[in-house]
Amino acid sequence: MQSPIEDYALLSDLHTGALVSRKGSVDWLSFPRFDSESVFAAMLGTPQHGRWLLAPAADAEVVERSYIDSTFVLQTRWRTGEGEVLVTEFMPVTDRRANVVRRVQGLRGTVTMRQELQIRFGYGDIMPWVTQGTHDGGPVLLAIAGPDALLLRGPRLKARDHRHEGTFTVGAGDVVDLELVWYPSHRGKPDALDVDVALDHTISYWRAWGASCTVEGDYSDAVRRSLLVLRALTHEDTGGIVAAPTTSLPEQFGGSRNWDYRFCWLRDAALTLEAMMTHGFSEEALEWRNWLLRAVAGDPADLQIMYGLAGERHLPERELGHLPGYAGSTPVRVGNGAVDQYQADVVGEVMVALEKLRIHGVTEDSFSWPLQRALLGFAEKHLHDRDHGIWEMRGEPQHFTHSRVMMWAAFDCAVRAVRDHGLPGHLQRWTEIRDGLRKEILEHGFNAELGSFTQVYGGTEVDASLLQLPQVGFLGFDDPLMLGTVERIEADLLDGHGLLLRYRTGNSDDGLEPGEHPFLACSFWLVEQYAHGGRPDDAARLMDQLVGYANELGLLAEEYDPAVGRMAGNYPQAFSHLALVRAADALQRANGKADPYEAMARDQA
Repeated sequence: MQSPIEDYALLSDLHTGALVSRKGSVDWLSFPRFDSESVFAAMLGTPQHGRWLLAPAADAEVVERSYIDSTFVLQTRWRTGEGEVLVTEFMPVTDRRANVVRRVQGLRGTVTMRQELQIRFGYGDIMPWVTQGTHDGGPVLLAIAGPDALLLRGPRLKARDHRHEGTFTVGAGDVVDLELVWYPSHRGKPDALDVDVALDHTISYWRAWGASCTVEGDYSDAVRRSLLVLRALTHEDTGGIVAAPTTSLPEQFGGSRNWDYRFCWLRDAALTLEAMMTHGFSEEALEWRNWLLRAVAGDPADLQIMYGLAGERHLPERELGHLPGYAGSTPVRVGNGAVDQYQADVVGEVMVALEKLRIHGVTEDSFSWPLQRALLGFAEKHLHDRDHGIWEMRGEPQHFTHSRVMMWAAFDCAVRAVRDHGLPGHLQRWTEIRDGLRKEILEHGFNAELGSFTQVYGGTEVDASLLQLPQVGFLGFDDPLMLGTVERIEADLLDGHGLLLRYRTGNSDDGLEPGEHPFLACSFWLVEQYAHGGRPDDAARLMDQLVGYANELGLLAEEYDPAVGRMAGNYPQAFSHLALVRAADALQRANGKADPYEAMARDQA
């Protein structure tokens, strides 16, 4: 039985991430990148699919578990009848190798620690050849399978039933270090790590990054942790951000809505650029712009909605039949078939983010603006095409109102780039396209009988993505058309706990069986709508509720099941944390506090 999703902590080295349960088990880890094959996959199966357990051997309780402030260095204090220990776990960010370090410190009395290691390469399918010996004067365990090797330094283990286990005793003042390092099997064993130096460097890195964050307001702690999560999900070398470090954590327990999120969506990238820019991370924002530009470079006709960490385009989806899935949710998928979908909103998402960079004084270079013009050409070529929408519907393409609005936003940004920033372009044609789209959307995307915009042209269903219409300036938050839409969204999509569904899965052609839990980002969008639409008390109430769903480490999954109080979907989810940051900023502005966009613009001026 897997641990609840919210019981996991994230460790990150800016290349990949490990998930550690409250029970002390690393149940998910892909080496050396987020999108590599896993070496521990118990989170999607059983311990036999790979895990690394480190916990007291006797009955014990977790007295406290937290990150060292503004870091991803995890500390867990365990108490047994015989004593207490502190376990410090981290992935070094300054060491150019893939490793996890676990340090056990004796605090009081004597505690016997138990260790169990089951290494399974290839998403739990490949059992390695394991040997034990010594290296650098200490015991090591070496596991090899094909191109992959894992080396464990620490107390010696014993083999039993295709796993390795052992115990060691820690007294007050004792320190025992364990390091698991991945390396290509054709290379020599890595030298032992200086754990003290690596720990100090890792803490210093995260603290320095967090200290440069511009955050104010009632939700500053949640915003800071959310920004740290976005950084933790960012690949240091390429600048690509994964939507989550996991695959196939279910949106509906026992269902088939299980997707691989270890890729970089253009939509998420654009929104991340905006969040970073808003809170003082101008260098990271430029890194994001450069990643975006590299990823979409080439023939605009080949534009994809998502890419690999380095901009890879081939992300075929396949199912792993040997894994039983989290809570029996199958199939387990790697790769993502949505890569081949056409989603008409993507160009608009990118153009909106890059327009905000221009507003903040970042100049276009010889690469960035010509590429944006090419994207506009792609959008114009597909101006009347139906798409699969923001939620990657696997039914027939349709004219989604949100997609059409984001296409309007793309050409609105193009018009302002020429008019306000003096960039070369087709002002008259882009203006005509923009204005034509607006007329079309108001005619076909708004249902006068319902008094609401609808999910698709000519439809009667609503969609939470309609809350983004005022976010891109298509109309005001307090526009009567928008207020009518909000009223309809509340009536149709709010659950009994005040959380918002993306859409009614039973009434939409998404190609899957009905059923999912409320999508947290959508509820954060509702906070923003309330804040700017004249309902500040409702905004604060819902914000408090949503922030309260984060675990003690400040992490959020994709969805939340309020009926039983547990998270669902991939975790931690970049989109949820992005939406939290945006909602907090909206509350700041609604309360008359300094607008972070305006503050940054003044600083750059």
